[in-house]
Amino acid sequence: MLNSDVEIKGDLKFSGEMSLDGKIDGDIRGEGTVVLGDTSVVNGNIDTHSASVRGKVNGNIVAKDKLEVKAKSEVFGDIRASKLVIEEGVIFVGKAEINPNKVSPSPVRSEPAKSPTEPARGMGR
Repeated sequence: MLNSDVEIKGDLKFSGEMSLDGKIDGDIRGEGTVVLGDTSVVNGNIDTHSASVRGKVNGNIVAKDKLEVKAKSEVFGDIRASKLVIEEGVIFVGKAEINPNKVSPSPVRSEPAKSPTEPARGMGR
């Protein structure tokens, strides 16, 4: 448990369960569960098995299993998870990619638009 008076500058790696109520300027990586409390502030990306967010995150979140974003939380970044729960009252600015088939989340690749092979047919014909 990292209390609200803890401030970390740098990346954090963990296993098992980690609770954070303080501030971190850096990325969080782990194979377990991260629980961000009401007073937590993360300025960096989160990559973990599962996460529960109650504070503020300025960065992308990847949860290989489940991500819960609790009421009054603020997330400014993209989300990728197998399962997602967002409670009422959350501020979320970003994109979400949810993959319930438990396939490892990966970035969405955009493909160039295909040019039509036939002219469009209008209503006037």
